[in-house]
Amino acid sequence: MRCIKFLLIFIVIANAVFAQQKATPFPANFAGNWKGKLQWMRSGKSTQEFIMQLRIQPTDSLQQYTWQIIYGDSANADNRPYILKPVDTTAGHWLIDEKNGIVLDSYVHGNSLHGAFTVNGNTIVDNYWIENDTLYVEFFSMQLSKKKTTGLGTKESPAVDSYAINSYQKAVLTRIK
Repeated sequence: MRCIKFLLIFIVIANAVFAQQKATPFPANFAGNWKGKLQWMRSGKSTQEFIMQLRIQPTDSLQQYTWQIIYGDSANADNRPYILKPVDTTAGHWLIDEKNGIVLDSYVHGNSLHGAFTVNGNTIVDNYWIENDTLYVEFFSMQLSKKKTTGLGTKESPAVDSYAINSYQKAVLTRIK
């Protein structure tokens, strides 16, 4: 009986390890055409909804992928054709090249891609992750200049800065063909 229990435990552990080894690494696991609804929420204002697409496809260049964001679903859609480029894949460091002189650093943590940047006084934190073949996207926007500092500035009570989140966007995207 002990041998059977040991064998069953061994099989469960071996299957879990094998499944982890078979997991597709970033960015290949994100590759595809994704589409869904983006909700944009701002304090004191009604939530706005937009169609969002994210097209991630390998390019002719080694380890580079398209990172095409499309807001809207018409001829007037806001099309942003960027390129995802590796910097140090071992460290999970990637770039999103907007092809206009703007290059944003992004970092892979597990099955997620994260970045932060500041433009026109607004800092944006972005998160992309996949669960159950659904791509989730979040954008947090804040103004670092509008910080609130609390604490006493001591070892026991260090100074801590906090920031108001001006807006939050979230999207739930599914793969399309």
